[in-house]
Amino acid sequence: MPIRVLLADDEPMLRAAVRLLLGQAADIEVVAEAADGAEAVSAVRRLEIDVALVDIRMPAVDGLAALKEIVRIAPSVRVIMLTTFGEEEYVDRALRAGAAGFLLKDTEPGQILHAVRAAAAGDAVLSPGVARQVIDRALAGPSARAVERLSVLSPREREVLVWVGHGLSNASIGARLGLSAGTVKVHVSQILGKLGCANRVQAAIVAHEAGLLDSLGAQGEAGPSGSIV
Repeated sequence: MPIRVLLADDEPMLRAAVRLLLGQAADIEVVAEAADGAEAVSAVRRLEIDVALVDIRMPAVDGLAALKEIVRIAPSVRVIMLTTFGEEEYVDRALRAGAAGFLLKDTEPGQILHAVRAAAAGDAVLSPGVARQVIDRALAGPSARAVERLSVLSPREREVLVWVGHGLSNASIGARLGLSAGTVKVHVSQILGKLGCANRVQAAIVAHEAGLLDSLGAQGEAGPSGSIV
């Protein structure tokens, strides 16, 4: 069954371009479009949707308000927020509200396809080369509260969380730690439950806030694994 996608953006040309791009993929189907947040929420209520691409800034009901309602009524829907440079102040709010991640509107076509597939698979979706900088700007630095939250994790779960924080897929994490992708998936589920996070991106934010990723430095880059960092 193809991945069912909702496109929500007030720019018809952008919707047309993304629809054309996604339409070329045999495993992806655009099942609905919306010009504002209210229409997006309505589509989620009416249809079975796997991934929603939602513009952060739209007239009437904006993307952030739509995100919060979609997460409330259909938590299984993976919401990717669409943004542009200069809108960093919205990104942190979107991620904390439950977004599966965000993409810049000028993201390469191939990366958009990868992002939709990654989101549907439960992975974090963050624009290449920009995500780390945006999150770091949005977060003030190591937080005592975040450090305390991590205290409930086992040593192995902390290891897994490090690589989740760097945007790696379950398969890539497993390759680094000598675990199967299925075992990593179990660890990720346990991490999300213990931290009270809705998705991998929120868990990554906690890892950033706690300073858990600082010791890895450049080793944390996903590199050729194919993950969007």
